[in-house]
Amino acid sequence: MKNINQIKLTINSTIKEALQIIDKGAIKFAIVVDSDNKLLGTVTDGDIRRAMLDGKTLIDSIENIYSKTPTVVHINSTKEEIINICTTKKLYQIPVIDDDNRVVSIKLLDQLLKPKIYKNKVVLMVGGLGTRLRPLTENTPKPMLHVGGKPILQTIVEKFVSYGFVDIIMCVGYKSNIIQEFFEDGSRFGANIEYVLEDKRMGTAGALTLLNDKQKPSEPFFVMNGDLLTNVNFENMLDFHIKYNAKATMCIREYDFQVPYGVVNINNGKILSIEEKPIHKFFVSAGIYILNNSCIDIIPKNQFYDMPTLFEEMIKNNDNTVSFPIREYWLDIGRIDEYEKANKEYGEVFTI
Repeated sequence: MKNINQIKLTINSTIKEALQIIDKGAIKFAIVVDSDNKLLGTVTDGDIRRAMLDGKTLIDSIENIYSKTPTVVHINSTKEEIINICTTKKLYQIPVIDDDNRVVSIKLLDQLLKPKIYKNKVVLMVGGLGTRLRPLTENTPKPMLHVGGKPILQTIVEKFVSYGFVDIIMCVGYKSNIIQEFFEDGSRFGANIEYVLEDKRMGTAGALTLLNDKQKPSEPFFVMNGDLLTNVNFENMLDFHIKYNAKATMCIREYDFQVPYGVVNINNGKILSIEEKPIHKFFVSAGIYILNNSCIDIIPKNQFYDMPTLFEEMIKNNDNTVSFPIREYWLDIGRIDEYEKANKEYGEVFTI
Protein backbone atom coordinates (compact mmCIF):
# COMPACT_ATOMS: atom_id res chain seq x y z
CA MET A 1 0.00 0.00 0.00
CA LYS A 2 2.05 2.91 -1.28
CA ASN A 3 -0.33 5.78 -0.40
CA ILE A 4 -2.02 5.24 2.94
CA ASN A 5 -3.51 8.75 2.76
CA GLN A 6 -5.96 7.44 0.16
CA ILE A 7 -7.68 5.25 2.74
CA LYS A 8 -7.65 7.60 5.75
CA LEU A 9 -10.77 8.84 7.52
CA THR A 10 -11.42 10.82 10.70
CA ILE A 11 -14.19 10.21 13.22
CA ASN A 12 -16.07 13.12 11.62
CA SER A 13 -16.03 11.54 8.16
CA THR A 14 -19.41 10.49 6.82
CA ILE A 15 -20.56 7.01 5.90
CA LYS A 16 -20.73 8.23 2.30
CA GLU A 17 -17.04 9.21 2.40
CA ALA A 18 -16.18 5.81 3.87
CA LEU A 19 -18.10 4.05 1.13
CA GLN A 20 -16.32 6.05 -1.56
CA ILE A 21 -12.92 4.98 -0.19
CA ILE A 22 -13.93 1.35 0.24
CA ASP A 23 -15.57 1.06 -3.20
CA LYS A 24 -12.71 2.87 -4.91
CA GLY A 25 -9.87 0.89 -3.39
CA ALA A 26 -8.78 -2.67 -3.89
CA ILE A 27 -8.43 -3.55 -0.22
CA LYS A 28 -12.05 -2.87 0.74
CA PHE A 29 -11.50 -1.08 4.04
CA ALA A 30 -10.44 2.29 5.45
CA ILE A 31 -8.46 3.37 8.49
CA VAL A 32 -9.62 5.96 11.02
CA VAL A 33 -6.97 8.29 12.42
CA ASP A 34 -6.82 11.23 14.84
CA SER A 35 -5.30 14.67 14.23
CA ASP A 36 -1.80 13.24 14.84
CA ASN A 37 -2.38 10.46 12.29
CA LYS A 38 -2.50 7.84 15.04
CA LEU A 39 -4.70 4.83 14.37
CA LEU A 40 -8.11 4.85 16.05
CA GLY A 41 -9.73 2.00 14.17
CA THR A 42 -10.92 0.62 10.84
CA VAL A 43 -14.09 0.65 8.75
CA THR A 44 -15.14 -2.20 6.49
CA ASP A 45 -18.00 -2.77 4.10
CA GLY A 46 -19.54 -5.02 6.74
CA ASP A 47 -19.47 -2.21 9.34
CA ILE A 48 -21.33 0.06 6.95
CA ARG A 49 -23.93 -2.57 6.04
CA ARG A 50 -24.67 -3.20 9.73
CA ALA A 51 -25.00 0.56 10.29
CA MET A 52 -27.50 0.83 7.43
CA LEU A 53 -29.57 -1.97 8.95
CA ASP A 54 -29.60 0.01 12.20
CA GLY A 55 -31.06 3.02 10.40
CA LYS A 56 -27.91 5.08 9.74
CA THR A 57 -27.84 7.25 6.61
CA LEU A 58 -25.06 8.26 4.24
CA ILE A 59 -24.69 11.66 5.90
CA ASP A 60 -24.18 10.21 9.37
CA SER A 61 -20.61 10.17 10.70
CA ILE A 62 -18.67 6.97 11.16
CA GLU A 63 -17.95 7.80 14.81
CA ASN A 64 -20.22 5.11 16.20
CA ILE A 65 -19.76 2.43 13.55
CA TYR A 66 -16.04 1.92 13.07
CA SER A 67 -14.13 -0.86 14.84
CA LYS A 68 -12.20 0.69 17.73
CA THR A 69 -10.19 -2.45 18.50
CA PRO A 70 -8.77 -3.51 15.13
CA THR A 71 -6.23 -6.27 14.81
CA VAL A 72 -2.84 -4.79 13.93
CA VAL A 73 0.75 -5.93 13.68
CA HIS A 74 3.92 -4.06 14.60
CA ILE A 75 6.68 -3.08 12.19
CA ASN A 76 8.85 -5.70 13.89
CA SER A 77 6.41 -8.55 13.19
CA THR A 78 7.85 -11.16 10.86
CA LYS A 79 6.16 -12.20 7.63
CA GLU A 80 5.34 -15.59 9.17
CA GLU A 81 3.72 -13.94 12.22
CA ILE A 82 1.59 -11.67 10.03
CA ILE A 83 0.40 -14.57 7.88
CA ASN A 84 -0.46 -16.60 10.98
CA ILE A 85 -2.52 -13.75 12.48
CA CYS A 86 -4.37 -13.12 9.21
CA THR A 87 -5.22 -16.77 8.64
CA THR A 88 -6.18 -17.40 12.28
CA LYS A 89 -8.49 -14.37 12.42
CA LYS A 90 -9.65 -14.73 8.81
CA LEU A 91 -8.39 -11.27 7.84
CA TYR A 92 -7.76 -10.22 4.25
CA GLN A 93 -5.83 -7.10 5.24
CA ILE A 94 -4.09 -5.85 8.37
CA PRO A 95 -2.53 -2.48 9.33
CA VAL A 96 1.14 -2.33 10.26
CA ILE A 97 1.87 0.25 12.98
CA ASP A 98 5.04 1.81 14.39
CA ASP A 99 5.91 2.62 18.01
CA ASP A 100 3.74 5.77 17.85
CA ASN A 101 0.66 3.82 16.70
CA ARG A 102 0.85 5.36 13.23
CA VAL A 103 0.07 3.16 10.24
CA VAL A 104 3.20 2.48 8.19
CA SER A 105 1.60 0.16 5.65
CA ILE A 106 -1.24 -2.26 5.00
CA LYS A 107 -0.39 -5.92 4.45
CA LEU A 108 -2.66 -8.01 2.24
CA LEU A 109 -2.86 -11.73 2.88
CA ASP A 110 -2.86 -12.78 -0.76
CA GLN A 111 0.26 -10.72 -1.43
CA LEU A 112 1.97 -12.20 1.62
CA LEU A 113 1.22 -15.72 0.40
CA LYS A 114 2.52 -15.21 -3.11
CA PRO A 115 6.16 -14.38 -3.75
CA LYS A 116 6.88 -10.74 -4.55
CA ILE A 117 10.17 -9.67 -6.07
CA TYR A 118 11.54 -6.22 -5.21
CA LYS A 119 13.91 -4.12 -7.30
CA ASN A 120 15.71 -2.94 -4.16
CA LYS A 121 19.24 -4.31 -3.91
CA VAL A 122 21.00 -5.75 -0.89
CA VAL A 123 24.69 -5.07 -0.23
CA LEU A 124 26.29 -7.45 2.26
CA MET A 125 29.59 -6.50 3.90
CA VAL A 126 31.45 -9.80 4.19
CA GLY A 127 35.11 -8.86 3.81
CA GLY A 128 36.19 -8.67 7.48
CA LEU A 129 39.05 -10.64 9.01
CA GLY A 130 37.10 -11.95 12.02
CA THR A 131 40.14 -11.65 14.28
CA ARG A 132 38.10 -11.91 17.51
CA LEU A 133 36.86 -15.34 16.41
CA ARG A 134 40.27 -16.91 15.88
CA PRO A 135 41.20 -19.72 15.63
CA LEU A 136 37.81 -20.43 13.96
CA THR A 137 38.51 -17.85 11.25
CA GLU A 138 42.08 -18.83 10.43
CA ASN A 139 40.90 -20.84 7.43
CA THR A 140 37.30 -19.67 7.09
CA PRO A 141 35.88 -16.16 6.64
CA LYS A 142 33.61 -15.24 9.54
CA PRO A 143 30.34 -15.11 7.50
CA MET A 144 30.97 -18.71 6.43
CA LEU A 145 31.18 -20.10 9.96
CA HIS A 146 28.39 -22.62 10.49
CA VAL A 147 25.51 -21.76 12.78
CA GLY A 148 22.51 -24.09 12.80
CA GLY A 149 24.24 -26.41 10.33
CA LYS A 150 24.80 -23.78 7.61
CA PRO A 151 26.96 -20.69 7.04
CA ILE A 152 25.80 -17.49 8.76
CA LEU A 153 25.80 -15.82 5.35
CA GLN A 154 23.46 -18.46 3.90
CA THR A 155 20.85 -17.68 6.57
CA ILE A 156 21.14 -13.96 5.75
CA VAL A 157 20.70 -14.59 2.02
CA GLU A 158 17.74 -16.90 2.60
CA LYS A 159 16.06 -14.34 4.86
CA PHE A 160 16.31 -11.58 2.25
CA VAL A 161 15.09 -13.90 -0.50
CA SER A 162 12.09 -14.93 1.62
CA TYR A 163 10.99 -11.28 1.63
CA GLY A 164 11.52 -10.89 -2.12
CA PHE A 165 14.89 -9.12 -2.08
CA VAL A 166 16.88 -11.26 -4.48
CA ASP A 167 19.44 -8.89 -6.05
CA ILE A 168 22.42 -9.23 -3.74
CA ILE A 169 25.92 -7.80 -3.92
CA MET A 170 28.60 -9.18 -1.62
CA CYS A 171 31.58 -6.98 -0.79
CA VAL A 172 34.24 -9.61 -0.22
CA GLY A 173 37.85 -9.49 0.95
CA TYR A 174 39.40 -12.00 3.33
CA LYS A 175 39.34 -15.51 1.79
CA SER A 176 36.81 -14.30 -0.76
CA ASN A 177 37.22 -17.43 -2.89
CA ILE A 178 35.46 -19.53 -0.21
CA ILE A 179 32.41 -17.27 -0.32
CA GLN A 180 32.32 -17.05 -4.12
CA GLU A 181 32.77 -20.78 -4.64
CA PHE A 182 29.92 -21.54 -2.22
CA PHE A 183 27.33 -19.03 -3.48
CA GLU A 184 28.43 -18.74 -7.14
CA ASP A 185 25.74 -16.69 -8.96
CA GLY A 186 23.20 -17.31 -6.18
CA SER A 187 20.72 -19.19 -8.38
CA ARG A 188 20.49 -22.23 -6.11
CA PHE A 189 19.40 -19.90 -3.29
CA GLY A 190 16.83 -18.09 -5.44
CA ALA A 191 19.03 -15.00 -5.66
CA ASN A 192 21.13 -13.08 -8.18
CA ILE A 193 24.51 -12.60 -6.51
CA GLU A 194 27.35 -10.40 -7.70
CA TYR A 195 30.65 -9.63 -6.01
CA VAL A 196 32.83 -6.62 -5.30
CA LEU A 197 36.40 -7.32 -4.23
CA GLU A 198 38.04 -5.08 -1.62
CA ASP A 199 41.79 -5.22 -2.12
CA LYS A 200 42.18 -3.13 1.04
CA ARG A 201 39.91 -2.41 4.00
CA MET A 202 37.28 0.11 2.92
CA GLY A 203 34.84 0.12 5.84
CA THR A 204 31.09 -0.55 5.82
CA ALA A 205 30.37 2.59 3.77
CA GLY A 206 33.60 2.98 1.79
CA ALA A 207 33.07 -0.34 0.01
CA LEU A 208 29.94 1.13 -1.63
CA THR A 209 32.15 3.33 -3.83
CA LEU A 210 33.51 0.15 -5.46
CA LEU A 211 30.14 -0.66 -7.06
CA ASN A 212 30.32 -0.36 -10.83
CA ASP A 213 27.72 1.52 -12.88
CA LYS A 214 25.66 -1.62 -13.42
CA GLN A 215 25.71 -2.54 -9.74
CA LYS A 216 24.83 0.92 -8.39
CA PRO A 217 21.26 0.87 -7.05
CA SER A 218 18.57 3.07 -8.54
CA GLU A 219 16.18 2.40 -5.63
CA PRO A 220 16.72 2.59 -1.86
CA PHE A 221 18.96 -0.33 -0.96
CA PHE A 222 19.91 -2.40 2.09
CA VAL A 223 23.38 -2.56 3.58
CA MET A 224 24.01 -5.24 6.19
CA ASN A 225 27.00 -6.68 8.00
CA GLY A 226 27.60 -10.31 7.14
CA ASP A 227 28.04 -11.55 10.72
CA LEU A 228 24.50 -10.94 11.99
CA LEU A 229 21.63 -13.27 12.69
CA THR A 230 18.27 -11.54 12.89
CA ASN A 231 14.56 -11.94 12.28
CA VAL A 232 14.05 -8.33 11.14
CA ASN A 233 11.13 -7.93 8.75
CA PHE A 234 12.99 -6.35 5.81
CA GLU A 235 9.76 -5.59 3.96
CA ASN A 236 8.39 -3.57 6.88
CA MET A 237 11.73 -1.80 7.25
CA LEU A 238 11.55 -0.66 3.63
CA ASP A 239 7.94 0.51 4.12
CA PHE A 240 9.12 2.50 7.16
CA HIS A 241 11.99 4.10 5.21
CA ILE A 242 9.64 5.20 2.43
CA LYS A 243 6.83 6.40 4.73
CA TYR A 244 9.17 8.71 6.64
CA ASN A 245 10.81 9.96 3.44
CA ALA A 246 14.22 9.05 4.84
CA LYS A 247 17.50 9.49 3.06
CA ALA A 248 19.01 6.87 5.34
CA THR A 249 17.54 4.48 7.89
CA MET A 250 19.54 2.75 10.61
CA CYS A 251 18.35 -0.27 12.58
CA ILE A 252 18.95 0.36 16.25
CA ARG A 253 18.93 -1.98 19.22
CA GLU A 254 18.56 -1.17 22.92
CA TYR A 255 21.68 -2.14 24.86
CA ASP A 256 21.80 -2.39 28.65
CA PHE A 257 24.99 -1.98 30.64
CA GLN A 258 25.09 -2.56 34.38
CA VAL A 259 27.85 -0.86 36.35
CA PRO A 260 29.26 -3.58 38.64
CA TYR A 261 29.82 -1.14 41.53
CA GLY A 262 27.90 1.38 43.59
CA VAL A 263 28.07 4.71 41.74
CA VAL A 264 28.71 7.71 43.97
CA ASN A 265 27.31 11.04 42.77
CA ILE A 266 29.26 13.99 44.16
CA ASN A 267 29.28 17.78 43.91
CA ASN A 268 32.35 19.71 45.09
CA GLY A 269 33.38 16.70 47.17
CA LYS A 270 30.00 16.31 48.87
CA ILE A 271 28.27 12.96 48.35
CA LEU A 272 24.80 13.57 46.96
CA SER A 273 23.65 10.00 46.47
CA ILE A 274 24.78 6.43 45.91
CA GLU A 275 23.29 4.24 43.18
CA GLU A 276 23.94 0.55 43.69
CA LYS A 277 24.97 -1.12 40.41
CA PRO A 278 22.83 1.12 38.16
CA ILE A 279 21.75 -0.01 34.72
CA HIS A 280 22.37 2.37 31.84
CA LYS A 281 20.41 1.98 28.61
CA PHE A 282 21.68 3.00 25.17
CA PHE A 283 20.59 2.61 21.60
CA VAL A 284 23.29 1.08 19.40
CA SER A 285 23.56 0.52 15.69
CA ALA A 286 22.42 -2.97 14.69
CA GLY A 287 24.51 -3.06 11.50
CA ILE A 288 21.51 -2.98 9.11
CA TYR A 289 20.72 0.07 7.01
CA ILE A 290 18.65 1.34 4.10
CA LEU A 291 20.21 4.11 2.01
CA ASN A 292 18.95 6.15 -0.91
CA ASN A 293 21.28 5.86 -3.87
CA SER A 294 22.32 9.53 -3.48
CA CYS A 295 24.10 8.57 -0.24
CA ILE A 296 26.88 6.96 -2.26
CA ASP A 297 27.84 10.38 -3.66
CA ILE A 298 28.70 11.56 -0.13
CA ILE A 299 31.28 8.81 0.45
CA PRO A 300 34.90 9.67 -0.45
CA LYS A 301 36.46 7.26 -2.93
CA ASN A 302 39.39 4.96 -2.34
CA GLN A 303 39.58 5.37 1.43
CA PHE A 304 38.31 3.73 4.60
CA TYR A 305 34.89 5.11 5.55
CA ASP A 306 32.51 3.58 8.06
CA MET A 307 28.73 3.80 8.20
CA PRO A 308 28.62 5.88 11.43
CA THR A 309 30.82 8.49 9.71
CA LEU A 310 28.41 8.58 6.77
CA PHE A 311 25.46 9.15 9.11
CA GLU A 312 27.36 11.87 10.97
CA GLU A 313 27.98 13.65 7.68
CA MET A 314 24.32 13.41 6.70
CA ILE A 315 23.21 14.66 10.13
CA LYS A 316 25.57 17.61 9.69
CA ASN A 317 23.91 18.31 6.32
CA ASN A 318 20.42 18.13 7.91
CA ASP A 319 19.53 15.13 5.75
CA ASN A 320 16.58 13.06 6.97
CA THR A 321 18.17 10.14 8.83
CA VAL A 322 15.78 7.96 10.83
CA SER A 323 16.06 5.04 13.23
CA PHE A 324 14.22 1.74 12.94
CA PRO A 325 14.09 0.09 16.39
CA ILE A 326 14.23 -3.70 16.34
CA ARG A 327 13.02 -5.93 19.15
CA GLU A 328 13.00 -9.26 17.39
CA TYR A 329 15.91 -11.65 17.50
CA TRP A 330 19.28 -10.06 16.71
CA LEU A 331 22.78 -11.28 17.44
CA ASP A 332 26.13 -9.89 16.34
CA ILE A 333 28.50 -12.85 16.14
CA GLY A 334 31.80 -11.18 16.90
CA ARG A 335 33.21 -13.30 19.73
CA ILE A 336 33.46 -16.99 20.57
CA ASP A 337 30.78 -16.79 23.28
CA GLU A 338 28.36 -15.15 20.81
CA TYR A 339 29.11 -17.84 18.24
CA GLU A 340 28.30 -20.53 20.81
CA LYS A 341 25.13 -18.66 21.83
CA ALA A 342 24.01 -18.46 18.19
CA ASN A 343 24.35 -22.21 17.74
CA LYS A 344 22.32 -22.88 20.89
CA GLU A 345 19.50 -20.53 19.90
CA TYR A 346 19.33 -21.06 16.14
CA GLY A 347 16.82 -23.91 16.13
CA GLU A 348 14.42 -21.98 18.37
CA VAL A 349 14.50 -18.83 16.23
CA PHE A 350 14.88 -19.78 12.57
CA THR A 351 12.61 -22.06 10.61
CA ILE A 352 14.25 -21.72 7.18
